[in-house]
Amino acid sequence: MSLFAAGSRAAEQPVVDWKQHFAALAQQARDPRLVQFYQAGAVTADTPLQQAPLVALDVETTGLDCQRDSIVSLGLVPFNLKRIRCGEAKYWVVKPAGELSSESVTFHHITHSDIRHAPRLASVLDELLAAMAGKVMVVHYRSIERDFLNQAVQQQLGEALHFPVIDTMQLEARLHRGQQQPGWLARLLGKQTESIRLADSRLRYNLPLYQAHHALTDALATAELLQAQVATHYSAEVTLGELWN
Repeated sequence: MSLFAAGSRAAEQPVVDWKQHFAALAQQARDPRLVQFYQAGAVTADTPLQQAPLVALDVETTGLDCQRDSIVSLGLVPFNLKRIRCGEAKYWVVKPAGELSSESVTFHHITHSDIRHAPRLASVLDELLAAMAGKVMVVHYRSIERDFLNQAVQQQLGEALHFPVIDTMQLEARLHRGQQQPGWLARLLGKQTESIRLADSRLRYNLPLYQAHHALTDALATAELLQAQVATHYSAEVTLGELWN
């Protein structure tokens, strides 16, 4: 997850019929790469999670504002509830549109020398879309991955990018926050709101600590977190419609 994504969760969004939505988008898209992406289709909302093609996704960025900031790295890790396919993982460092800030370098450790000869996102877009096609993306804080990728594709192709996601941060918020924040008495007694950041969420499941703010490592960490969430709180038969956005 990007360094600037704090623990607050985004507002709940209406559940989309992604299979129907992709069929419509395949007819509307103009760029052949997006047409091919949407033609790959989406699984239905009643598909059990254990049968879904999952890919964990993480992007690191130069800031929080997708209108102003840029992606500097992306990590993808295919997996299912029993296995993480590290041998099929993908990782890219890409040259951002603007300059790196000292704050972003401090967090994700991607330096000016790292991006000097890096490709632009446009150069890896075909491979990225191919890796995402037909899959359910799994992220930790969807407002980063979805918004930044959508903005980047709009800049490159002039069209928006839509795709379903399961947000492990949102699942943690459901489990540990609900709709209520601690009342005055709880706050007086020192009760703190549960952190739903990636590292803190993983600790609740006794998952190991990894280096934070590296796109490939965070994608792996997100895949492991979903596996742990399902094993602890759900069933492998839980449907995608109960989890995705």
